[in-house]
Amino acid sequence: MAIEIARVDGHFERYDELLNVIISAFAYMEGVIDPPSSAARLTAQILREKSRSEMAYVALEGAHIVGCIFLRPEPPDTLYVGKLAVLTSMQGKGIGIRLIRLAEEIAHTAGFHTLRLEVRVELTHNQNYFADFGFVRTAENRHPGFDRTTSFEMRKMIS
Repeated sequence: MAIEIARVDGHFERYDELLNVIISAFAYMEGVIDPPSSAARLTAQILREKSRSEMAYVALEGAHIVGCIFLRPEPPDTLYVGKLAVLTSMQGKGIGIRLIRLAEEIAHTAGFHTLRLEVRVELTHNQNYFADFGFVRTAENRHPGFDRTTSFEMRKMIS
């Protein structure tokens, strides 16, 4: 079945399903990253509010949500990539690639010069995944209360 990408708009009402996709996709991080993922604190209402203040897209296989991405403009010319998630059972089918390419296209069309994201130190597979798309590590960050680097910022220039 073909995968469709759809923008989350004012008529979208499937936030519980979207929440389940994110929680399921991020579940492997439990016990691996410290501090725990912010995905654990999400609710359907928080996702509803995020989709009003950010650009949100879902990947659909038929009627089922199988992935998502949230994009947030940051001054002066950056588009932040957040909550990129693909159900574990759907990984390896190019859905994440399509969502990243969508972010690149949106950034290019809207005049953003940079895509930015954050990835946890422990998640070397994710760091390598984004590096394969041309993202480079640009900063080390610490979550509040930590005296060590907990995440890396990665950026990709958009032409």
